[in-house]
Amino acid sequence: MAREFRTVGVVGLGTMGAGIVEVFARKGLQVIAVETDAEAVERGRSHLETSTSRAVGRGKLTQEDADALLGRITTSTSLADLADADLVIEAVPESLDLKAKVFAELDAVCRPEVILASNTSSLSVTELAVRTGRPGKVVGLHFFNPAPVQKLVEIVRTVVTEQDVADDVAAFAATLDKVPVVIGDRAGFIANALLFGYLNHAAKMYEQRYASREDLDAAMRYGCGYPMGPLALLDLIGLDTSYEILDTMYKQSRNQQHAPAPVLKQMITAGLLGRKTGRGFYTYAGPHSSEVVPDALTPSGTVPEDVAVRDIARVGVVGTGTMASGIVQVLATAGLDVVVRGRSDSKVSASIAGIRKSLEKAVVRGKVTEEDKDATLARISGTTRLEDFADVDLVVEAIAEELDVKRAVFAALDEICKPGAILATTTSSLPVVECAAATSRPQDVIGMHFFNPAPAMKLVEVVSTITTAPEVAASVLALCERIGKVPVSCGDRAGFIVNALLFPYLNDAVKMLEAHYATADDIDSAMKTGCALPMGPFELLDVVGLDVSLAIERSLYQEFRESGFAPAPLLEHLVTAGRLGRKTGHGFRDYAAR
Repeated sequence: MAREFRTVGVVGLGTMGAGIVEVFARKGLQVIAVETDAEAVERGRSHLETSTSRAVGRGKLTQEDADALLGRITTSTSLADLADADLVIEAVPESLDLKAKVFAELDAVCRPEVILASNTSSLSVTELAVRTGRPGKVVGLHFFNPAPVQKLVEIVRTVVTEQDVADDVAAFAATLDKVPVVIGDRAGFIANALLFGYLNHAAKMYEQRYASREDLDAAMRYGCGYPMGPLALLDLIGLDTSYEILDTMYKQSRNQQHAPAPVLKQMITAGLLGRKTGRGFYTYAGPHSSEVVPDALTPSGTVPEDVAVRDIARVGVVGTGTMASGIVQVLATAGLDVVVRGRSDSKVSASIAGIRKSLEKAVVRGKVTEEDKDATLARISGTTRLEDFADVDLVVEAIAEELDVKRAVFAALDEICKPGAILATTTSSLPVVECAAATSRPQDVIGMHFFNPAPAMKLVEVVSTITTAPEVAASVLALCERIGKVPVSCGDRAGFIVNALLFPYLNDAVKMLEAHYATADDIDSAMKTGCALPMGPFELLDVVGLDVSLAIERSLYQEFRESGFAPAPLLEHLVTAGRLGRKTGHGFRDYAAR
């Protein structure tokens, strides 16, 4: 028979502890909250009153409900007052010694059948369990901040946790309207183990001056639909907290991806901890403010002021596939004359027909007028001859990801295009400099990586090689703004920004599944619910295509030679077996036939 929890205890009334108290009290439970002294208790009470007042103001709670909620909370400065609790969760700072001391004291105070839980996000629950005389009744109960809002709860069982204890705590979490996932005791659990490797990688890219903080964050927001960029998220979490989590994970995993970026330690030493101190990667209006204010690193604009910009009025697009057609539509919609070149008349006609159909849908949805549609189509012409690009100002190559084919196209364009014409490739994984080397004008060659579908996705990665002229990069940045895109600048390195950050994270998720640590469903739920990502890693891999994902991961590993980037064997096996994701009906999941 499942345990019934009527009275719960919470040790620690900081931001997280107070949030957990509110979660319990909202569900009608009696809560005993313990802090070190009266001042800390008062601060905790203030957190609760502020949060409930905000909920009343937003219509989430009535004043009567808020008063009743606060009435169910008893505060104390003595752990002895937790003797009558059915479940106790500690939410004190992330110090193993401090948490172990709390658990030892709770073990002496609480009845033998009482479950003791830790809200730790990174420490070993096993280490805490063995400090008690009831290791079988100790679990991790990891809430996410802010606890009243975030749905995910990670239930962490150790090798000695009794099965009924884990089951009862998971069932209890579900009654709190949370999404529980039950996992083993491993550094970072699910969400942090995947999230902080990604955040750490972004900090390293910033440290290497590969891209600006604004571009790193914009790339992940507009390229992946993430609610926040990685550096802004580090500032929100706190750089000191992030460092401690990474350091703990690294000590357990010895995975280089978890070794904290040196810049984090330097910033912590300088007191730049993020929002809570008013300065981190960004500068804020004040401590604990979310308002970013300009500082010495804030760019004056997307396009450098001291660089001349070339006029771009007529554009050629090589290719008739989905990406090429989307780019043609974007350019023509923005008022540019576009020539699309295909290998046959039928392919050119099919591409333009697809654009017409897309624009007609936009008319039906009220996105564009009939006149705008007709004007856009009038600006598009087709050809099967590269020679018709002789007078264009920019050529965008959007053909298959085969280096030899791309190099041949660039060599031909070099002979045909007028001096000063910019030659751009939309490659997502190949070196742009290889295309530049096939020409006699490497200074005019650049990467212009659109995301699919091009008409909808805002991001364009503008990739400069070591030979790209500054005015070429500036001209492409200006064009991106003109066509309504968000451009980010980066160097010619495997993965550019988005894929370099995204695919190691996806690879880590596959390794987690491969190790039988958690199911694909639980991992997807953890990342969507706990980190507010639009898709879980396995959903995304199946959409992208496992073969495409494997090729990108291989290119990252080939370039950086970091063991953590080596593709997970499970991914390679699935590709070998022909399970490529949604396009084949089978990937990490099976899909109904269309």
